[in-house]
Amino acid sequence: MIKLIGIEKVYDSPSGKVHALKGINLEIARGEIYGIIGLSGAGKSTLVRCINMLERPTAGKVIVDGRDMTQLTESELREARKSIGMIFQHFNLLSSATVYDNIAFPLKLSNMKDADIKKKVDPLLELVGLGDKAKQYPSQLSGGQKQRVGIARALANNPKILLCDEATSALDPQTTKSILDLIYVINQNLALTVVVITHEMQVIKQLCDKVAVISDGIIAEQGSVLDVFTKPRHDITKEFISVLLSNDLPAAFRGNEISQDRTPDSFLLLRLIFLGDRADDPVLANMIRTCKGVECTMLFGNLDEIHGVPFGRFIIGLSGEDDSINSALNFLGKQDVRVEVIGYVRRSATAVE
Repeated sequence: MIKLIGIEKVYDSPSGKVHALKGINLEIARGEIYGIIGLSGAGKSTLVRCINMLERPTAGKVIVDGRDMTQLTESELREARKSIGMIFQHFNLLSSATVYDNIAFPLKLSNMKDADIKKKVDPLLELVGLGDKAKQYPSQLSGGQKQRVGIARALANNPKILLCDEATSALDPQTTKSILDLIYVINQNLALTVVVITHEMQVIKQLCDKVAVISDGIIAEQGSVLDVFTKPRHDITKEFISVLLSNDLPAAFRGNEISQDRTPDSFLLLRLIFLGDRADDPVLANMIRTCKGVECTMLFGNLDEIHGVPFGRFIIGLSGEDDSINSALNFLGKQDVRVEVIGYVRRSATAVE
């Protein structure tokens, strides 16, 4: 549906050229909800604006539904943009227009008849849960309601693609969840391809099928949300994920030297990741029964779901003789569990037992 090939974007500034995008290659399938996450200034908003050619790339191709947008004339672009809806962080509503007229605005620009506009706007009002707000003005609405108007307006021309540029950044967590739920329903009911630009990993976790992490104008990594959450490779990805899933050592071990060699009175710390049905299997209990002489201390545990797939993360400490610990490692290696060896760490002397 969307294919970006070698996208470069260079801006001129008083201090010289700014290379905002550096050879971006990205492919988004029809019907996907695709997240693009990055810090401020990473290039994510520039990237999404290249998709609908609000920003023209310095180099590269933007293929949307089989057409290279970079080769279209201005009139062809205006027509092509009708199939690409966009919602923004700050809503961009007309303050002097009612909710109905804000949604109808792009249809009026197309010189559609009033009766036909009504046939489109009334169902959209119901879809976004604002059937009773048609005659109100933006100043009378909450932030979440304003964004619902923005979503309805973006859908007025029956687009195939919906671009969401930090669409929930100005909203509180509860309202954010309701807006993300609405976008998901729209994706499912209207078969839209949705591109979500955000700096919040919770948005990616709740809504998206796939994600690309952008840093300093390049794609640091990309893949399914489940894979990126459970197997992050790049430091920036680990930083985003740590907001939701802490990678810190338990307090009793924090700040102590980590060694790959066993030291007296140290624990071998392991980070375990369980996926799917194995997330609630008694793997650790079976390990203790099977591997004689090993002691296992549970230091951190968390169970969650990503797109309906159970997902567990644990940090455990193993102690005992070398043979016992090696036996436990061998046992875990044969299970359907991802094992990361942190290293040998001593418990802090001031830790509460």
